[in-house]
Amino acid sequence: MRKKKAKKRILLADPKFGSVTVTRFVNNLMLDGKKNTAFKVFYTALDSIAAKIEEEEALVVFEKALENVMPHVEVRSRRIGGATFQIPHPVREDRRVSLGMKW
Repeated sequence: MRKKKAKKRILLADPKFGSVTVTRFVNNLMLDGKKNTAFKVFYTALDSIAAKIEEEEALVVFEKALENVMPHVEVRSRRIGGATFQIPHPVREDRRVSLGMKW
């Protein structure tokens, strides 16, 4: 028997900016379950960005940087005949964000 499909958990928005994207990024940044430490590191980084770039908000700069890193296409192996080829496929939106955060 197959197991049930895992339910998608609803993430709460972060307390400072109210953004779910920030929470996802902090969850990837977190080590050993120390979420408060990860939030402090992230907010300190955004404060230093805000000090250097005054014409744009720090959160906008973060989202723009994340958009620049997100891949649009990835290659997947496809066996045709006896050979295996790398075929480009478009990346789903949620996977694009996840891959961008991990890079």
